[in-house]
Amino acid sequence: MTVHPPSPTGGRRVRVNGEMLGVAHSVVDVAEFLRRAGLEMDPTEVTASPWIDWRGAGPEHWDPEPNS
Repeated sequence: MTVHPPSPTGGRRVRVNGEMLGVAHSVVDVAEFLRRAGLEMDPTEVTASPWIDWRGAGPEHWDPEPNS
């Protein structure tokens, strides 16, 4: 699973094997996408899962990045 960097409007795109699953706004959303894909995982486990590639920012970042 790949969780992409925060979008300019907030949230992060989530993909599995190249398929877009949706936009997550928290680790709870990521856990729900995993559940729908057949893997039950508690939201507290999502942040440390080796199966998730956090791109551009870690699991604590969901808001749009401020303009530089």
